Parts: sequence; C-alpha cells; structure tokens
Amino acid sequence: MTAKKELLQVSAVENGTVIDHIPARKLFDVINVLGIASCDNTITFGNNLASNKLGKKAIIKISDRFLVDEEIDKLALVAPSAKINIICNFEVVEKKTVNVPKRVEGIARCVNPQCITNHQNVKTKFDVVGSAPIVLRCLYCEKLTDQEHIEIL
Repeated sequence: MTAKKELLQVSAVENGTVIDHIPARKLFDVINVLGIASCDNTITFGNNLASNKLGKKAIIKISDRFLVDEEIDKLALVAPSAKINIICNFEVVEKKTVNVPKRVEGIARCVNPQCITNHQNVKTKFDVVGSAPIVLRCLYCEKLTDQEHIEIL
C-alpha cells in the first residue's frame, strides 16, 4: 500500500500574507499593482501551478506584510478570483475573499484622454458597473473601461 504524499509547491511562510488563486497570466500584474517587487520582505511566488478551478494559477507569499484595504481593492481589479490568507506562526488565522468594490477612487486611470482627471489634479472616481468581467464607469466623463484596459495608478 502506497500513501499519496502531498508536497508544497511553494515554501511555507511563518507570518505574512498568501495571495492564492491568481490567474497565471495575471501574476506579474498583481506584483506590479501591489508594488511588492520593490519591498524588502521575503517574497515567494509560483506560476502555472495546477488548479482545479482555474486550470493554471499563481500564488504569492509575502513574509511579515499584511495588505491594507486599498491594496486589496487594487488586487480585486486585477485578479478578482484571488483569495487572501493571513498567516501567523505558520497557521492560517484568517481567510479573505477579494471583493470588487462598488466604487473605486484614486487607484485607476480613466481611459478617456480628454477626461479632467488626465489633465488636472483631480482624484479619479469610478462606479463598478460590471463585476464579471469588471467594467468601470468614470464619474466625471462617464467613459466605460473594461477589465483588460484598467490601468492602476
């Protein structure tokens, strides 16, 4: 009789944040929008890992760092299927699902080159009018931005 052995594909983290269920093609978008490439914390990531839900997924583990609400909103715009696990002493102490907010302020750029937010010091504001896929409507010019064209500030 042979026992099936499960191996971690990415090493465990003692304290920090694990972002799981990232679509594989979105891994580097998540790294960029969260600005984690330039942080001093230990970061481990895996890409093209097997996933029953996504086919191929990515995972990011960030030691000794916990995401704030604005970062979670950015993550939701880029990888709305992502899940967040908070780790303390190698144990999952909290699980969070990423939820696309109803309104997005100051974290995405309007795609309309004529929009006031692209010419003056005005904070961008969007209503989320679609969540699968994500569609944003600018509150100033009413231009729609689909998920593939969202540019995070």
